[in-house]
Amino acid sequence: MSPHSVTSSVPSVAAGGAKHPEKLSELLERLARDAGERITMREIATALDDRSFGAFLLVFSLPNLIPLPPGATMVLGLPMIFVAWQMVIGYDKVWLPRKVAEYALDKATFQRMVARVSPWLRSAENWVRPRNWPLDGAMRERLFGLYALLLAITCVLPIPFGNWLPAFAVAVLGVAHTERDGNCLAIGLIAGIVSLTVAALVLTATGALVAQLF
Repeated sequence: MSPHSVTSSVPSVAAGGAKHPEKLSELLERLARDAGERITMREIATALDDRSFGAFLLVFSLPNLIPLPPGATMVLGLPMIFVAWQMVIGYDKVWLPRKVAEYALDKATFQRMVARVSPWLRSAENWVRPRNWPLDGAMRERLFGLYALLLAITCVLPIPFGNWLPAFAVAVLGVAHTERDGNCLAIGLIAGIVSLTVAALVLTATGALVAQLF
């Protein structure tokens, strides 16, 4: 379904517009400071404005980087899936359906997420820069999106302790994509491979245990 055919949804925002003068860490800290009692995915998406797909992947990976009640990561990981899928099918703008856009976090939870990621993000902003970027071209961008999609799906699977590492990999990939940093991309790819391997081992072990019990 085209994003233009859906009403009451997040407005599409350009994925490759000019850089926002405000650093992403500063933007998130400002959002956490100025948010009302609850902040919706729509408000976060609107604040990101002209950021790239990578910034959306980074921001929407944040809920998976803090301890949350069982089942919460399944819901909060959905925006990552939507964003990655849009890269796979070649969208040039990020769009969220209404139900995802209207999902709200309470201010305290959002502040914990930002407090956890902000020091890491500030350090990354000092180190990450455009260099050695290998993903020029639409097909390579789609392959990047496919890899991010696989990690995002892994994040929402009910795997015990299996959400943090793929979410971290998505966050690193998001930073890499935003800044077009090939070195950072390599770190994200390695973290993703490790996380997928761990998830596969956990699922295999769980399947074997269930088979023995039944």
